[in-house]
Amino acid sequence: MLSFRLKRTLKMGIKNLWMHRLRSTLTTLGVIFGVSSVIAMLAIGEGASRQAQAQIARLGSQNIIIQTVKPPEDQQATGQEQSMLEYGLTYADAERFRDSIPNVQVVVPVRRVSQRAWYRNRKVAVEVVGTVPWHPETSPTHVGMGRFLSSIDMHYKQTVCVVDERVVRELFVFDDPLGQDIKIASDYYRVVGVCSAQEVARDTAAVDSEASRGALGQGGANVGNIYIPLTTVKDRFGEIKVQISGSTGANIEKVELQEIIVKVGALEEVLPTRDILQTLLERFHKKSDYQVVVPLELLRQAKRMTLIFSIVLGSIATISLLVGGIGIMNIMLATISERTREIGIRRALGAKKLDIMVQFLSETLLLTLAGGILGIILGSAVPFLVTHFSRMPTVITGGSLVLAFGISVMVGLFSGLYPAYRAANMDPIESLRHE
Repeated sequence: MLSFRLKRTLKMGIKNLWMHRLRSTLTTLGVIFGVSSVIAMLAIGEGASRQAQAQIARLGSQNIIIQTVKPPEDQQATGQEQSMLEYGLTYADAERFRDSIPNVQVVVPVRRVSQRAWYRNRKVAVEVVGTVPWHPETSPTHVGMGRFLSSIDMHYKQTVCVVDERVVRELFVFDDPLGQDIKIASDYYRVVGVCSAQEVARDTAAVDSEASRGALGQGGANVGNIYIPLTTVKDRFGEIKVQISGSTGANIEKVELQEIIVKVGALEEVLPTRDILQTLLERFHKKSDYQVVVPLELLRQAKRMTLIFSIVLGSIATISLLVGGIGIMNIMLATISERTREIGIRRALGAKKLDIMVQFLSETLLLTLAGGILGIILGSAVPFLVTHFSRMPTVITGGSLVLAFGISVMVGLFSGLYPAYRAANMDPIESLRHE
């Protein structure tokens, strides 16, 4: 009996909504756009968050990255006090880190210089990375062809290099890069390996790189990385850089290393090791010419920001659902006014208050369910289009679909409660007199 009554109520609800198709469609649009906006915003936020977390994770959760930064103006000696500004990380720092801290597994000194690379009649702006053979242990660099730098290359200062995939695409096109010679500055380097391209955004660019980028007129847009033995870079490119400008004359700076990567044995050792490194740096560096980056901390901050970002975006999108709920309530109140006589006739024929409430609640839920389903379809399509046209990563999670649909149903339920209650409590006699 109960199932028959529910079936009859649903049929009546569908019939009443179909009789006012345009009004029902316009009412449902608020729910559709509300649900789709919740899904799309959460998908865009989740995609951006995962991309940021992936980039930070590629820096290595067990790594501590110390970078050279130019000291503030008030810490730089000028005029006759000092003709050459010397600052930044040194080889002595790398040795000190390796010898003084017991839980350090790997120490990787890095020197970065922006240059142009030539192969035949093609040239590209690249970043020369002077590093050591164990560099891949602290970075996502994966050698796909050939080999990486070796200890022999380091010892004998060999003019060999490993290029990443982006350099291969720009310089060699259809040629096999292994065994080819590319020209950097005035020297030729033999390609011994090809590694994966690194898309990791660093907080601070290398000082030498910034200066040389400006000199090259590339606007800082390097195509890729070329890895060369650190000893070779030190011998061929030196550590002193001279900038000549019309206003200040010649600026001479000396920087040994742009970066030192320290890898520890376990995650719980990262923060204590960071504190030790900070103490050593403060003791041997009188200037604020370094910064310490801990990817593990950045990763935790990114996760916290993800939660905040999702809550903010979800709240903004939920407002549109509430607006759609207000529209449903308004329409249902108007519908009750139009069907006052119908309500009176049903009450006179024996319908109970519960029957009237169920009738109008069913119509409200039908509207919100239809809007929720169509909203999920539209909300799933929007992130796909965003990814296709803007190349921005988006991620649709099952939780966002359930959340959006659940909110739409709750909004519909609460929006229909008051109109249904008002309809059920109408005086049957007054309702029958209504014209």
